[in-house]
Order: sequence, then structure tokens, then C-alpha cells
Amino acid sequence: MSHLDATHNPALRSWVQGADGHPDFPIQNLPHGVFSPPAGGGPRGGVAIGDSILDLKAALSAGLLQGEAAEAAAAPSLNAFFALGAAPRRALRQRLSAMLEEGSADRGAASACLHQAADCTLHMPAHIGDYTDFYVGIHHATNIGKVFRPDNPLLPNYKYVPIGYHGRASSVRPSGTDVRRPKGQLKAADADVPRFAPCERLDYELELGIWIGPGNRLGESIPVGQAEAHVAGYCLLNDWSARDIQAWEYQPLGPFLAKNFGSTISPWVVTPEALAPFRIAQPSRPQGDPAPLPYLLDEADQRHGAFDLGLEVLILTPAMRQQGLAPHRLSLSNARYMYWTVAQMVAHHTSGGCDLNPGDLLGSGTISAPDDSGFGSLLETTKGGKQPIALPNGENRRFLEDGDEVILRVRAAREGAVSIGFGDCRAKVLPAA
Repeated sequence: MSHLDATHNPALRSWVQGADGHPDFPIQNLPHGVFSPPAGGGPRGGVAIGDSILDLKAALSAGLLQGEAAEAAAAPSLNAFFALGAAPRRALRQRLSAMLEEGSADRGAASACLHQAADCTLHMPAHIGDYTDFYVGIHHATNIGKVFRPDNPLLPNYKYVPIGYHGRASSVRPSGTDVRRPKGQLKAADADVPRFAPCERLDYELELGIWIGPGNRLGESIPVGQAEAHVAGYCLLNDWSARDIQAWEYQPLGPFLAKNFGSTISPWVVTPEALAPFRIAQPSRPQGDPAPLPYLLDEADQRHGAFDLGLEVLILTPAMRQQGLAPHRLSLSNARYMYWTVAQMVAHHTSGGCDLNPGDLLGSGTISAPDDSGFGSLLETTKGGKQPIALPNGENRRFLEDGDEVILRVRAAREGAVSIGFGDCRAKVLPAA
């Protein structure tokens, strides 16, 4: 587990203008990503600080950074950086914090390595070899189960197995990339045969993304007590879902075209070290629920393996945009509602001998709160489209319409710590081709 050190000091201040009090990227965060600067020169690694990006390639050239971790973090893809693990990553974080803190002797040289984030282009932070989406939000699983199986919403395996499916890595895109409405087979309940048409029940899913760091060999499993050492960082994930395509195709093998047309992630990788102040105990299971099997149970993970992260969904429709209105909040949930910890997900994924590799991406599955103010999808909030949501400008939504923009945000906050965020995870829906 990550521990607190000087980089978490709430009294720490930065000389970078706008960093202190920044809603996402104060000096206590320092997430990694890949960007292209406005003057060209191609993609390279950077660190978000306030409304700026520290160019790690430029910092290396200026002699401000040195070593394998800095070189890997400055590369056009962070896979090699992820592979190095926690100790080099932690050492680089400490050096970056010292460079950017108020009063640093490096201020003059480092200021020349800053770019305004608004002038830069953000890219995928790493090449995703494989993407697995889990289903660990128990309130979401129960709500969805009621839609498809009213009499038996949670199947018996749910409380024993961290359920997941292998998703499509090729269609994951960074925030700001539009998502095109998919086509597929739709079958109405009263129809004898399906038809091929654009999706009519397009939905979002509020998820936490987990970037894998050091991997494991094929045939060797990762013990749950060591699983956190294989996590490189976190992001937000919107696993777009075509609910009408899903309803027809998902049996007997699970999601296919309903999920493979696009997933959106926030482009900054928030490190486990940055999230250390926001770790909490895994909530106790309800009375009568089975204890995890021994290979999924670790005492330290149960004490510190969960997160207190506020998760928010907002919508901005074309009409709202035209009227100059701010995005409207649809949901406010929290990562504490995950039934399984990240370590349990990693341990189970590898328990049969599957090898994970640096840059693999795991999704938590939709994280819904217990009540309808925190549901992580429209399928839940609108009760399968039966109860539309009323928006402030008089519009309503059962599912997403063309031109709608969905925005996911995180707020990590607790007393005695500086709050941090992940940056927006946002995308706009385009009409079907």
C-alpha cells in the first residue's frame, strides 16, 4: 500500500501559477500523461500541474531530471514507465515535487519547460494491449439485474467471483474524442425478428479505470497481498453501452457489439501515491454475504484497499450549449461502493494463469450509489427508459441523443488533505454513420 510522505503535505505550495487550489492538479497530485506541445515536436510525456503541463523531455534536456524513470516517463508512451513499478515512480514523484514547490532553486529552468495545457493536445497515455471490464459496483449490478431478471437480479456467483469480460482495446480513446452512435441488431419485445439499425438506447457507464504496471508471467498468478504493486495508476472510464443491442445479443456469451464501438478515458494517469490520502477500509459486507475465498482475502487490503472518491456524471445537450448553460449533474456516486477491491480484481484476473502486461487497462464496472441520485447509468436512472430525466431547460432524456456530451469527474477530498481530481473524461455523441 502507498504511504504518506512530504509530497502529500497539505501545506506544500507551488510556484506554478494557478496550481495552489486547483480543483484537479495541485502539486499534491502530479499525474502523468502524453501530450503534444503547441510548437510541435511530437508526443512526449508530461506532468499536469495547475493549468500547465511540465514537459519531461524538455526537463531532461535541461538537466533537471535524470535516470531511467524520468526517461521512460518522457517517452511518447508510458508502457515502459508503468513497467518500472512503485519505487522508481515514487522517487520521480519526489523529485518533481521538489522541483515545482515554492522556493525551489529549479524554478527558472523548470518554468521554461511549462506549456499551457489549453494549447496542448492530449493523447492516450499508453498502448493498451488488453482491456478487461469488471462488474464490481454491486448497486449497479443489482439495478441492471432487475431490468433483465426482475425475480433474480444478482446471480449466485456475484458475491464469490469478481465478474468481468474481455473488452475491446482498439476502440478506447482519450477524453475529447467524439463517439459515433453504433449500429446493430435491435429486437423489440413484440417483434418476431430483429432489424439492423442505429442504436436507440445509447447509455454511459461511470467507471474507474486501472492501469497495470509490472506484469506477471503466463501461468503464474499474482497473490492478492501483492496485487497493488502491479497497479501503475488510475483514470476515469466511460464504457459506452448500446442497451438495445445488448439486450438482444448478450446471451449466452455476454457483451459484444453493444460495448466494442467505443470507450472513453481521462488522459491523465493519477498514481497510487497521489491517492494514498484517500484510501479507506473496504466496507464490511452485509450480514449473510459470504467471505471472499482465501485467494481473494488479504487483511491489509481489507484495511486499506478501497478509495473514498466522489464520482460525478454531467450532461451538456446541444440546446444547453446553444443557451449558454452549464453542464447539468446527473449523478454523484463514490468509489467506496465497489464490492471488490482493485487488488482482488487483479488477483482474480491472474488466478488462472493469465498474464497481465504494462499498459493493460481494467475497468471497475459501473459504480452506482445505493439511491437514484447516484446511479451510474441512464438505464438505472430512467428505469429502463420508463421514467425520463427532466433537465433544467425543459428537455428530458430517457437515453442519450445525438449531440449530447457526457462528462465524468472525480473529487478526492478528506479533512487534512489537499483535494485532487483526475481531469475531465468527456465525449460527444455523433450520429450513426
